[in-house]
Amino acid sequence: MRKLGEKLSIRKQMIVIFASLILFLLLLFIVVNGMFAEEYYVANKRSDLVSVYKEMDSVLEDDLFQSNTELLKLNRMLEKNNVSVLLEDGSGTILYANVYNVEPLHKRLEQYLFHANSMAKKYQINRTREIISGAEYLELWAPLGNSNYLMMRSPLDSIRSNVTISNQFIFYIGIVILGIGVILVWFFSRQISEPILELAELSKKMAKLDFDAKYTRGGVDEIGILGKSFNTMSDELKEKISELKTANYELQKDIKKKEQIETMRTEFIGNVSHELKTPIALIQGYAEGLKDGITDDPESMEFYCDVIIDEAGKMNRMVKNLLTLNQLELGRDDTQFERIDITSLIQGVVQSLDIVARQKEVDVRMNVSGPVYVWADEFKVEQVVRNYVNNALNHVDGQRIIDIRIEEREGKIRVNVFNTGKPIPEEDIAHIWEKFYKVDKARTREYGGNGIGLSIVKAIMESFHQNYGVRNYENGVQFWFELDKK
Repeated sequence: MRKLGEKLSIRKQMIVIFASLILFLLLLFIVVNGMFAEEYYVANKRSDLVSVYKEMDSVLEDDLFQSNTELLKLNRMLEKNNVSVLLEDGSGTILYANVYNVEPLHKRLEQYLFHANSMAKKYQINRTREIISGAEYLELWAPLGNSNYLMMRSPLDSIRSNVTISNQFIFYIGIVILGIGVILVWFFSRQISEPILELAELSKKMAKLDFDAKYTRGGVDEIGILGKSFNTMSDELKEKISELKTANYELQKDIKKKEQIETMRTEFIGNVSHELKTPIALIQGYAEGLKDGITDDPESMEFYCDVIIDEAGKMNRMVKNLLTLNQLELGRDDTQFERIDITSLIQGVVQSLDIVARQKEVDVRMNVSGPVYVWADEFKVEQVVRNYVNNALNHVDGQRIIDIRIEEREGKIRVNVFNTGKPIPEEDIAHIWEKFYKVDKARTREYGGNGIGLSIVKAIMESFHQNYGVRNYENGVQFWFELDKK
């Protein structure tokens, strides 16, 4: 049962309106036909009687039997109009009759003649009813030339019967027309309702910011024009929202830039001073030793030079990373979002570090070989992947396995980089994304790390407004980040 207030669809509304209109017109026609058809038929029958009278008056003006042709014509007219005729002379002799039983007509004529002036040159029409049978007739009597009298009668019961039959016929035809009309309205209403339903579905998708859906039915009518307007509006909204996202992205960068710039300056100076203190001291000490001739042993001198070169290289890498991080945190770098194959990018990074992996006897694995597409800045994503893989290579232990996995989660692509080894202490997990933070300072210094790599990952992922993180396992550590699939 339809709930109160629930609306019918356009198709059903059209069918209900059309069916109601047809039924209303059908009933109206039947009522009007029943009320006025009989009177209309009686009026026509009066005209028919007058026409017959005039025709007989002209034909019988001289002699009824002069022309068989005129007589045949007269008989056909009487049969056509269902008229009984009696023609008598002044003495009551029957001159012409088209019925076998002339007694009723003869008696009616005598009654009219008894009450009327027989010499009157005009006809009279009366509506009479038989007392015994109850049959109703329309009668015309009139005097003709040569002292002859004409009596005509036409039954009215056949008119009522015709009206009843006419109403029944109209009713049955109306039902058939109603059925055919409902089928036609059901069919043609689809041509109207389906495009409207498509536009409604399109508006729902647009409300969810899905602008790829388009109105495809076309057409030059009003609905087609509305569909084209929807498509135009969808394209314009897509463009404007893209502009708004870009503007919002720039606004967020500006706000963060103003809030962070002073804090970053202070932290940068303190951390750089702290990180450069050790390598500068080592370079200065070994350089002074070489200058003072602390040793003449070529091997020792070569060792001193290697230490100076190694420490200078570490300082160079640190300065480059600091410059990169500074650009990211200040938002001065250009971010170009494009559709990239993350699988191909990861394979390129792994291939470039293949020599290091072999030297450390590490088994690098991937679970995906086919293309997986995401929207991001390719250069920055490569920096994130490279930092994760480098970090895994520097901390791998135990089974010496690095497992890189790609998985889809609710419209996002998550990249996981797992390495076997010792888990990160829980108290350090919250700080590993900070600049210059080192969980194992001795080991970090051993491979030349300076605690900036994960800070670069953090800056890049936050500039993307995407999630990233780390998770400990019993046999190792997994770093991950997410990117948009759409």
